[in-house]
Amino acid sequence: MSALKTRYRIDGMDCASCASKIDTAVRRVKGVAEVSVSVTAGTMTIEHDGADLAVLEKRVSGLGYGIVPLGARAAPAGASGAAHDHAAHEHAGHDHDHESCGGDHDHHHDHGHEHPRAAATAPVSSGGEDHAHSHAGLPGDGPWWTSGKARLALVCGAALVAAYAIGHFFPVLDPWIFIAALLIGLVPIARRAVMAALAGTPFSIEMLMTIAAVGAVIIGASEEAAAVVFLFLVGELLEGVAAGRARDSIRSLTALVPKTARLIENGTTREVLAESLTVGAVILVRPGERIPADGEVLEGSGSVNEAPVTGESVPVAKVKGDAVFAGTVNGEAALTVRATTEPSDNTIARVVRLVEEAQESKAPTERFIDRFSRWYTPLVVVLAALVAVLPPLVLNASWEEWVYKGLAILLIGCPCALVISTPAAIAAGLASGARRGLLIKGGTVLETLRLVTLVALDKTGTLTEGKPKVTDLVAFSGSEVDLLRRAAALEAGSTHPLANAILAEAEARGVVLPAVQDAGASSGEGVGGLVEGAELFLGSPRAAATRGNLTEPQRVAIERLNDDGKTVAVLLADGRVEGLIAMRDEPRADAAEGLARLAQAGIRTLMLTGDNERTARAIGGNLGIEVRAGLMPADKQRIITEQKAAGATVAKVGDGINDAPALAAADVGIAMGGGTDVALETADAAVLHGRVSDVAAMIDLSKATMRNIHQNITIALGLKAVFLVTTIAGITGLWPAILADTGATVLVTANALRLLGQKDRG
Repeated sequence: MSALKTRYRIDGMDCASCASKIDTAVRRVKGVAEVSVSVTAGTMTIEHDGADLAVLEKRVSGLGYGIVPLGARAAPAGASGAAHDHAAHEHAGHDHDHESCGGDHDHHHDHGHEHPRAAATAPVSSGGEDHAHSHAGLPGDGPWWTSGKARLALVCGAALVAAYAIGHFFPVLDPWIFIAALLIGLVPIARRAVMAALAGTPFSIEMLMTIAAVGAVIIGASEEAAAVVFLFLVGELLEGVAAGRARDSIRSLTALVPKTARLIENGTTREVLAESLTVGAVILVRPGERIPADGEVLEGSGSVNEAPVTGESVPVAKVKGDAVFAGTVNGEAALTVRATTEPSDNTIARVVRLVEEAQESKAPTERFIDRFSRWYTPLVVVLAALVAVLPPLVLNASWEEWVYKGLAILLIGCPCALVISTPAAIAAGLASGARRGLLIKGGTVLETLRLVTLVALDKTGTLTEGKPKVTDLVAFSGSEVDLLRRAAALEAGSTHPLANAILAEAEARGVVLPAVQDAGASSGEGVGGLVEGAELFLGSPRAAATRGNLTEPQRVAIERLNDDGKTVAVLLADGRVEGLIAMRDEPRADAAEGLARLAQAGIRTLMLTGDNERTARAIGGNLGIEVRAGLMPADKQRIITEQKAAGATVAKVGDGINDAPALAAADVGIAMGGGTDVALETADAAVLHGRVSDVAAMIDLSKATMRNIHQNITIALGLKAVFLVTTIAGITGLWPAILADTGATVLVTANALRLLGQKDRG
């Protein structure tokens, strides 16, 4: 039986120790094979073989956390949901082969040719899971002060203030009134400690807190114990607020999609909920409105601001047949759009899902810290016990003094700040990238990116735009405009990429096309027809040479253009050469800048392409990149493997099915996408808006994240080391000890959140 996958939203999980307790408890449920818990996403995904999910949910709720199966209606905290996602994710990445014609390639005008540039990517399916990640009504929603933790902290604080007030008037009651105030906060903590111990986590922060508080009461420090419990609850609350901010940074993306849509049915328009739209639904989007679904333009033309999805600052022109994405903003004209995806699988929902799933996977540094903390906490307990017992036994020191110091060390030793140091930074880094159109599949990839020494890039669709453009018009008789309008007239109605380039150039110049008679393809060699009384033929130089005479200067001109990596079409009029039209798939606008940024970082770049040597050399020479041309997919994979064997850490950037083997072989595979074309199913990362400079931005983000992790670890261990020394020296006690723990956790989380403001230096 194949493993089933179920995903939950977890409420009240604010730090790494929470995630660890849940992980340990759930793994002990029979039938559970794998558990992935993300604090920042507030989610848990389990792989199981028919596990009793009711028992599993009871274990989690017993630890004090709310658990709601994704796809089910939110239930009260701790309640078991009815709907469970029992389907494993099916990844079906759709890549495409797209290498341009260039140089001496024949210009065949087969008008039935289907250009193999796929734009769609299959969604990641997960059965009944709510892929829209609608967070409305979840137990943890709402202002922080309405949460259970906030209420408990406020009640405990009020009880502590009341105890001080009563003690002022009735000093004899001091011990008892502070114990009463203490119990208000300690009883829930102790209950969670016991449940965690029963579930396999005996050394939880709640257990350490409970031991320290009870011990303080025993040695007569009930007032201080009550204050420490209150500070602990405040610290937990602050951790929750910080974790919530990190969580909301990704969840806020879902707010970009409008709640309603204007559905067109039977010639009338009515307003419906956007989540009710189905594939094929026709919707009207007025100027200035956000587009409610991924779709295709049926009527209208105008610009769309795609910055919310791709980060592209310049609005993108849209005409009939173009794709549009949910959450983007329509510009100056009304558009009629046909929905092409379900609301639960639109662009925004997929970005949120992919990032949240990425946050659930652990990075190498995080796994190391987790293993370290399993030994660290028991060692701290042993150290605290030795500090409390050895001086009185061996040196005849005061029991009260050294037990007090031992209890303080228990609180100092809590590993929360240390354990959260890595996942908080990784999650913030992933979120920061996603908001800038850089999707990275997990902490492992984010860590590896900083080590990259070689970036291998595909040519067509990666370094170049992926579609040819007219670069030269060489008229041997008449004007360039006459040459262009006659050629465009022959190409009218064709879908061939080179024909599209000629038609696009004619449209850009405002050329009016003359009428064509008897138009049609000529044996796959070109296209011909009668225009303005002249018999025209447009085709490759080879085909033109069989229909007319090419002079030596004309042949030289063709050869020169071919040497520049350009495809040449020859226009004949009544057998005479009227002119040449040269086309080439031009480099992306930022390709040179992106490669320069990589070079400045000391990273070598390499072009791997299936295109011919002459075209590849021409493009590579302009961009200043090393070139390997004429490659099959297996050749690209072999070169990547050879470079890795030579000691390079390789990132492969590509956009087609011909890149898939090399993407898989590289240390990091990066898909060059546009909009929903996020091939994250086959690559480790993707750049949504298809800028070459984004590869350098990804590497910069990786380096910034690792610096943040190192800072966090230093903060966490440094504070503990300082307070450990001052506690043993008798300078600090229980109050500073609990502040050292919760304060370090809040500092580490706040430091990680700085990554959300990470800007692209380019």
